[in-house]
Amino acid sequence: MGILRDAFLSRIEPKSRLFLIIEHENEEYMGCLLFSDTSFCGQIYELLKDSCGWHITDIGSTNVAHQV
Repeated sequence: MGILRDAFLSRIEPKSRLFLIIEHENEEYMGCLLFSDTSFCGQIYELLKDSCGWHITDIGSTNVAHQV
């Protein structure tokens, strides 16, 4: 369904928005994920920034264990 090209956090407070740049059929699209928990948003950001260049389907099928 596309390739994740970039992920970045909002620069304004609260930093609970995560923006994604996705490439699909030689076009770029921007999406925004909204979180109520800024800490969780940061965790998802770390996961996604390391996944840039991956297909969205591969990212979606990644098994992420819950860490306490």
